[in-house]
Amino acid sequence: MASPRTITIVALSFALGLFFVFMGTIKLTPRLSKDAYSEMKRAYKSYAKALPGLKKMGISSVLLRKIIGSLEVGCGVVLTLVPGRPKDVANFLLLLVMLAVLFFHQLVGDPLKRYAHALVFGILLTCRLLIARQSEDPPEREESREEHINVQEKNKVKQS
Repeated sequence: MASPRTITIVALSFALGLFFVFMGTIKLTPRLSKDAYSEMKRAYKSYAKALPGLKKMGISSVLLRKIIGSLEVGCGVVLTLVPGRPKDVANFLLLLVMLAVLFFHQLVGDPLKRYAHALVFGILLTCRLLIARQSEDPPEREESREEHINVQEKNKVKQS
């Protein structure tokens, strides 16, 4: 039977992957929801206006939206379907995207309700990454650590 840690990682990976595929698709095409697509276009225009450095680098609001949407779709697919280490890389990239999105929302002064989803999914991505990076070895028992410390102290006394 699979360990609780494995079940947690698989469930988080699958759910987060599907969410990011969905959100990335909304940023890229109006096929899923014309209203949400229009709202994304409007939001990314305000982000691009708030960051004049993007325009100097040749990054328009459309390009920014497409880059972030493509990253979300690509990393979402990896989180959902690809086994192994690539999931951690996708997780990390999505975490960076969520930090950028939070920065954009703060920059334009959006209220919390407009970026709460980014905050929640950033926390979930952090949790998934931390769980995935944990060692498979069970932690030492407190008693054996204390015994080890006592043995070390006795050896120090003998050497003195």
